[in-house]
Amino acid sequence: MELTGDGKGLVANAGVVLLCKTADAVGLTERIGEVFGPGRVERICRGAVLVGAASAIAAGARNLSQVERMLAHHTGTFGACGSDSTLWRTLDSVDERVLKRLSRARARSRRTLWRMLAARPGGFPWLQVGGKRLDGWVVVDLDATIVGCHSRKQNATGTYKGGFGHHHLGGWIANTGEALSILPRPGNAGSNTATDHVTVLGEVLAQIPDEGRHSKLPVRIDGAGASHDTIGHLERLSTTRRRVAWTIGWTVTKLEETAIKALPEHVWAPYLDQDGTIAPPIHYGEAHDETGSEYGHVAELTGLAKRPGWPAAMRLIVRRVPIAPRDRAAGKVTALEKATGWKYAITATNIARMQGIPGSGHPQWLDVLHRHHAVVEDHVRASKTTGLGLLPSASWRINTAWVLLTGIARDLDIWTRLLAFNDHPLLAKAEPATMRELVYHLPARLAHHARRKWLRFNRNHPHTHAIATAWHRLQALPAVT
Repeated sequence: MELTGDGKGLVANAGVVLLCKTADAVGLTERIGEVFGPGRVERICRGAVLVGAASAIAAGARNLSQVERMLAHHTGTFGACGSDSTLWRTLDSVDERVLKRLSRARARSRRTLWRMLAARPGGFPWLQVGGKRLDGWVVVDLDATIVGCHSRKQNATGTYKGGFGHHHLGGWIANTGEALSILPRPGNAGSNTATDHVTVLGEVLAQIPDEGRHSKLPVRIDGAGASHDTIGHLERLSTTRRRVAWTIGWTVTKLEETAIKALPEHVWAPYLDQDGTIAPPIHYGEAHDETGSEYGHVAELTGLAKRPGWPAAMRLIVRRVPIAPRDRAAGKVTALEKATGWKYAITATNIARMQGIPGSGHPQWLDVLHRHHAVVEDHVRASKTTGLGLLPSASWRINTAWVLLTGIARDLDIWTRLLAFNDHPLLAKAEPATMRELVYHLPARLAHHARRKWLRFNRNHPHTHAIATAWHRLQALPAVT
């Protein structure tokens, strides 16, 4: 074997062209370009700069210099996207006014995408929760996450977990995994700050297309959302055109424990799995009920734990499950839990029933609905592996724009899978690392023939056919008007 340096037409990370093609197909590149207007000295479209950077972040770039190096291979595919200095100046120009205009551009492109999803075979991805299909319901999950810092950065402070960094709050769509809004916050920001929850909810609702089939919105928050201001705001969001339901984690206090003690044993219903069946039994070396046949139980607590000042229609659903040995060893059990052998958790909700979903008002199913909120942890983790987990600058302004850019990057990855790989058994729901390994990081050869460009992937790669099919699907999408 001989090694030479005379190869030509080679493109590293060639699969990134799919991400840029998706952005063009839904009109995002053009709309971002309109926000900034024509370039000045560089004569480079700022829409292409940000979309190219977002595509590189989706493919694994973690800072501005990595974005530049990844995009340097694509000058011959989708054009020049500028240097890391160009990207830095673009991010530095993003003030509050530009942030709002960029959010509107994202919302318009999301409306285009959702119409494309509704028109594809299989339609919009409605959720399946507790054995029921939530047709017409777009589920919103709010959650906070800590982003650690290893150097001094603006607004980086100590966190409640004993670390150092920032404490962001975001809103995700459970149906698709899209990151609709991520609010950058200092590390000492509170978990249950109502004003931040209200801000994120407003940005999330602005991103959801205002159409009849997207007007029913369940909002799910963990215990951080159990405040008068947050719940009061959620109650006021419902209009004649929009129905907002909510489920929120609730703290178990002495009042709730007294109410739990008052529950007759016959009111406890079996705990359900996400497929709607009774959960299989679990034992930690001892029986936790008379039969030992069920995982746990659910009951209605509404009316027994009365607190003034909360919405009259609010319901409390209590769940009990066997105490795990690790919780017992760590002392994370109350006197009531020690006495009964059960671990208790409560969900607050305003749902009497969900329109079009039989049995949706039953405590068993409402408990399943709120437990499904755990999928937000997957969305947070995917966002943190797509740029959010490492802020690249000491400047708060640059990092705020970077957070927005990571949201666009996460959207492009999801949109590409939804539009181009929706029927692929592996890639349709692939993790970011899998998409990078099997699609985005693949090399190809750029050739010119018959006055056209040809990007040639390895014919022996197992997913080359899927990538070619994905490209043709994106090309066949209708033009954005």
